[in-house]
Amino acid sequence: MPLIPLNIPAGQYRNGTEYQSQGRWRDANLIRWHEGALRPVGGWRQRGSVDLDGVTRTMIAWEDNSGGRRVAFGTYNKLYAMTSGNTVSDITPSGFTAGRVDATSFTSYGGGVYGNSLYGLPSEDSGTIFPATTWSLENWGEYLLANTADDGKIYQWQLNAATPAAVLSNAPTDCSGMMVTEERFVFAFGAGGNPRKISWSDREDNNTWTPAATNEAGDIEIQTNGTILKGLRTRGQAIILTDQDAHTATYSGPPFVYGFERVGTSCGLIAANAAASIDEGVVWMGQRSFFIYAGGSVRDLPCEVADYVFSDMNNDQRSKVHAVVNSRFNEIWWFYPSATSTECDSYVAFDYAENIWTTGTIDRTAGVDRGVFRQPFWIAADGVLYEQEIGFDYGGQSPFAETGPIALGVGENVMAVRGMIPDENTLGDVNATFKTRFYPTDTERDYGPYNMANPTSLRFTGRQIRMRVTGNTDSDWRVGIMRLDAVAGGRR
Repeated sequence: MPLIPLNIPAGQYRNGTEYQSQGRWRDANLIRWHEGALRPVGGWRQRGSVDLDGVTRTMIAWEDNSGGRRVAFGTYNKLYAMTSGNTVSDITPSGFTAGRVDATSFTSYGGGVYGNSLYGLPSEDSGTIFPATTWSLENWGEYLLANTADDGKIYQWQLNAATPAAVLSNAPTDCSGMMVTEERFVFAFGAGGNPRKISWSDREDNNTWTPAATNEAGDIEIQTNGTILKGLRTRGQAIILTDQDAHTATYSGPPFVYGFERVGTSCGLIAANAAASIDEGVVWMGQRSFFIYAGGSVRDLPCEVADYVFSDMNNDQRSKVHAVVNSRFNEIWWFYPSATSTECDSYVAFDYAENIWTTGTIDRTAGVDRGVFRQPFWIAADGVLYEQEIGFDYGGQSPFAETGPIALGVGENVMAVRGMIPDENTLGDVNATFKTRFYPTDTERDYGPYNMANPTSLRFTGRQIRMRVTGNTDSDWRVGIMRLDAVAGGRR
C-alpha cells in the first residue's frame, strides 16, 4: 500500500500568494505547535465581569507586601484596582483628564488642501492621528504608578481602596509615559511635553526630580527623529522605543548616572503597548515588521505571516495593538483590530522558543501573564475578564489549521486517494476535510469532514489538495504526520 506522508512543517506561512504556501500550514485559529505536534490552545473561563467604564487598554498584576494579589486596569477615563477576591475599586485620580476610546484622525474632507491631490486616489499623509488612550502601569515596591499621555501626570496609589491615586510629588508633567528601572529610578518620557526628553528621579526616591550634587536625578534629550512611546527593562539595561528607532539606557553611576545609546534605526514601535520583555530580550511589532533586541543591536525578526497581519490591520486604530506574554508556552501574543473592526478582534502569536508564528481571531484588548495568578488574565472589550489556558471551551469557536496547496500528482498524473492513516493521540477528536483541484485555477471540490479512524476511508482524485484539520470536541487533541493511501489515477 503506497503511503504519502503529509510531513508539514510546524508553523503558519501566509506571506505572498496561496501557492507560495505550498506544503505549509496557511490558515489557522486557536491552535499552536508544541513539541512537534499540532494542538489546540487552552480555552478560557470567565472570572468575572469587571464593571468598568470604557475598554481596558492596559493591565498589571502584582503582590503587595502582605502577599495580597492585585490587578489594575486602565481605560480611557478611569483607573481601577481589583483584589484576588474580585473586589473592584475605582482609584481614578481627582482631576484626571480623560482621553479617547478610539484613535481619531483629521484626514477626511476638509483635512487637507483643496486641489492638492488627484480625485479618486488616496490622499497624501498630511493628517494627524490621535491615538487611543493607553496607560503606563508600573510598580514602585507594592505601590502602583500610573500615567497616560493625554493627562500627562504621574500618579501613585498606595493600596487604600478608599483613597484614589494621587499625583506623584515633584514629578514632571505633560509626560507621555514612564517606567521603573532595575536600579529603582522612575523614568518619565516626554517630560514637560518634549517628546524626546527623559527625566528620572533620584534612586530609591520617586519624589526627588531636581538634579543636585547630593542626588542622582537627571534628564536628557535623546537624539531621535521620533517620539518616545515605551520603555522596558531587559538584562542589565532599559530599552527605550520610539516610533522611529530604539535606544538603550545603561546605569553608570554619578556623575552622568545613565548612558544612552541608539541601537536600532527604522525599527519604530507601532503602538505604546506593542512590545514585550522576555528572557531572550525585548520583542516588538513595528510598522510593517517585527523586531528583537537581545543585546548589541536591534535585528529584524523574520515573520512568516507578516504580509497577512499588516494587510489585515485597521491602521487608523493601530494604537490599540497590545502585546502579552504567555510564558508557559514561550509565546508572545499581539491583539490587534482587523481591517473590518475598530476594536481588537484578531491576534498574531510568536513561539520564541521554536520560532513559530500563528494567527487567529479573539476578542481581547489587554492581558497579563501568569505568575501572580496561576493562569494568564486577558480581558475582552465588553469588560469580561477571562482566565486563559483553562480547559477547552472557546466560546463557540473551533480550533483549526488548514494547509496551502499540497502536490499529489507528478507531471500530468493525478492521484486517487483511497484512505488515510491518521497520526492522532485520541482518535475521534479531530475531523479532516480535503479540498482538491486539478489545476491552480480550477474549481475546488470539498470532501469531508471525515472523523478520524484507523484507517480512515477516503474517495477523491486530484493533482493538488488542501487539508483542514478541525477539533470537534473540547479536548487536548494532538495531530502529527498524516499519511494518505493513494495510487496514480492517470492523466488529466
